[in-house]
Formats: sequence, C-alpha cells, structure tokens
Amino acid sequence: MLRSVILAAADSPRLGRLVSSASLSKNVASRFVAGDDVDAALAAARELADDGLSITLGHLASGTATAEDARTTRDEYVLLLGRLRAAGLTPAAEVSVKLSALGQRLDERLAYENALAVCAAAAEAGTSVTLDAEDHTTTDSRLEILSDLRKEYPSTGAVLQAYLRRTEGDCRELAHAGSRVRLCKGAYVEPESVAFTDALDIDKSFVRCLNILMSGEGYPMVATHDPRLIAIAEDRARWFDRSAEEYEFQMLYRMRTEEQARLAASGNIVRVYLPYGTEWYGYLLRRLAERPSTVLRFGRGIPKTG
Repeated sequence: MLRSVILAAADSPRLGRLVSSASLSKNVASRFVAGDDVDAALAAARELADDGLSITLGHLASGTATAEDARTTRDEYVLLLGRLRAAGLTPAAEVSVKLSALGQRLDERLAYENALAVCAAAAEAGTSVTLDAEDHTTTDSRLEILSDLRKEYPSTGAVLQAYLRRTEGDCRELAHAGSRVRLCKGAYVEPESVAFTDALDIDKSFVRCLNILMSGEGYPMVATHDPRLIAIAEDRARWFDRSAEEYEFQMLYRMRTEEQARLAASGNIVRVYLPYGTEWYGYLLRRLAERPSTVLRFGRGIPKTG
C-alpha cells in the first residue's frame, strides 16, 4: 500500500511542484542528490572515487516535451563526460541516461541518435553508458535501441527490472559475453498482468534473474540495498566461480554507506548511482518506492524544528 501511494505521488506534477519548492524538501534532497550542476556532481564523484568507489552519474532533467529538450539533455551528458575525462575520473565514473529524456516518446530515431552521441562522448572519455529502465511500455523500444547502440559501442549497459514478468526471458537474452546488465527491483506503477506486485514475489524473481545472469557470460551489476539479496548475490558469485572483477554491486548515493564500504573493503566493485540536477522530486520518490522502509532514512535528513 505504501509503495503504491509513493509511486502515485511521484507521478503527480502538481505535488512535485509544491514539494520541490519547499525549503524543507530541498534540505532532504541535498542529502541524496549531488547538487544542481556539473561542478557539484564532479565534486561528489571525486569524493566517492577517493573512497575507492566507482560511480554512475545521472542528470535529473525536467520532462522532455520537444526535440529541443532532448538535444539539451544530450548536450548536458556530452558536457558531463568531457568534464569527467578532464578531471581524470574515468573510467571509474560512467553515466546512466533515460531514453525518454533523449526523446524516446517523441521519436525513437531521435532518441537513438541522441544516445549515439552520448555513447560516442563516453567512448572518447574512456568510459561507458547505461540505459536506465522506465515503465514497461518502453522496454521493447529500449532494448531495440540498446541492440543498435551495441553494434558500435558494445559496452553500453542495460537495466532490467525484476518485478516485470518478462525479465527472466530478457536476462537469458542478455546474459552473453560482454553484456553489462544492471538488475534492480523496479519502481513504476505497473498492472499485475505485466508485473509482480507482491514484495516476496519480486524478491523471488530477482533471485531467479540473478541466477541467470551470474551463470551466464555477461557482466552482472547487482543493484539493491536489500541485505538478504546482497548476501545471495555474494553466494551466487562464489557458486558460479566469479572473481570480484566479473560482477559489481550498485547502490544509491548516501544510502547504506557502511555497507558500500564493507563490500568495497572485501574486494568487490561497488558503483554508486550519483544523481544531480534540479528535477529531483520524482527520483527521490521512486527510490523510496523500491524499498519503502528507506522512508525512515530519508526522514533523517529533515532537521528538527522548534
């Protein structure tokens, strides 16, 4: 129930405007978002890299209503990648991008061309791009664009959401040599016909998908904060005789930082998703929806008053 309420709030533009304008909300966001611009993102990325962590940066842009909006997002990522290279942060730092922000809902060809430009900039910077997942209606288009991008940029990463009923099949398709796949639970409102809605069923699907990826020839990227799923991932890596360089864990910026440090100290690759930009409302709400118990952690960012 709480998850559904959070996701409904995430999709409300009116509520987003109200919450985003409140100074108290901005204080909470400042704990989990690097800042508004590239300079703030680079400073946060440097701190993470100095702590021995890898990074994937994502720009939190406003909705893409026009082709010009899509080109603006493309240019932001090209600028970001150039700055990451100049700062010596690549290849430890890569980027994550939503195809919708590059124009997917307007014109798939436009999104592909913009993504191609971002991939070219990443290659020049010595790093990679991962295509973020969105709601289930975009999945086929995203995977088709991914396939096209990989013809020239094979390191382009995919994201698969365990709560979708189709994901086991997608894992089998993508668990091949050289394929980078981020597995997460998922955080969009979906009909029961296409997605598991019970938390236990989602966890079971996550483990089934994890088994496919760990037993395959690709590079699994395990994106979860769930202690039980992390332990299962460590066990599966041992079971399938994977070295620490053959998979990685991914977590959110300033979430479970002690666990991030523990995993890294154990020799694991730990990549932190580092968002920046002014449109943080939907991002924060969707992250809460992935694991509603984290509401308490976000709440600790609110200062006491009175």
